[in-house]
Amino acid sequence: MFVLSGCSNLFSDKQADETAGWSAQQLYKAAKDYLDDGAYENAIKNYEKLEARFPYGRFAQQAQIEITYAYFKQNDVEATVASAERFVKLHPNHPNVDYAHYLKGLTYFNQDIGFMGKLAEQDQSERDPKALRNSFDAFKELTTRFPQSKYTPDALDRMKYLVNALSSHEVHVARYYYRRGAYVAAGNRVRFALQTYPQTPALEEGLFILVKSYDALGLNDLRDDANQVMLKNFPNSAYFKGATKVDEPWWKLWNILK
Repeated sequence: MFVLSGCSNLFSDKQADETAGWSAQQLYKAAKDYLDDGAYENAIKNYEKLEARFPYGRFAQQAQIEITYAYFKQNDVEATVASAERFVKLHPNHPNVDYAHYLKGLTYFNQDIGFMGKLAEQDQSERDPKALRNSFDAFKELTTRFPQSKYTPDALDRMKYLVNALSSHEVHVARYYYRRGAYVAAGNRVRFALQTYPQTPALEEGLFILVKSYDALGLNDLRDDANQVMLKNFPNSAYFKGATKVDEPWWKLWNILK
């Protein structure tokens, strides 16, 4: 029994020390091979060994950014973000630090896209836009600090989408409040969208909700001001169609929010 137990321990130690004595280059190559093959868990383990045994040098730095990518491919949001932020903190002047910012923004971006896919039937007013905002902030830092980065054009395109999505979210919430007779709350959400996300398509409906909310509250001066803003910014709005056929103001013709 003692002999068998000793053999078992030796066998376990041999397995545990499989990479013992490997150089930083050997560990990196093994991890990179796993990464290229899509074996992300094994890649992460080897990158962690590399960093633990050889914490300094170019292989350790490269391991830190590639382990971030491995977490990203595993759809591990928390680990990806933490790894990206750690890389930025440790290596603010590294040639690939822009990629760390990009991966962080892309992680939050994909998180919201995945959330939308799973909950396609959910009202947008019920969604938490936190991932949208986090993604926008990460891309904004990338594009501000590294305007010449090869990742900046894609980040800018995604930021445009995110601004429109955030604006749409505010308008959806405003519509939700309006339908329930919370006209003050509806107006507040539209005004926030106007100030924070100007010139976004969703503001056409937002201004319509604002006009209707002010009208419901009897705030005629504010209603007329909002009406003028809408006329100026969306002169061809569908909400204006048919307004000349009756004597009532155009906003009296629409009951789509009821």
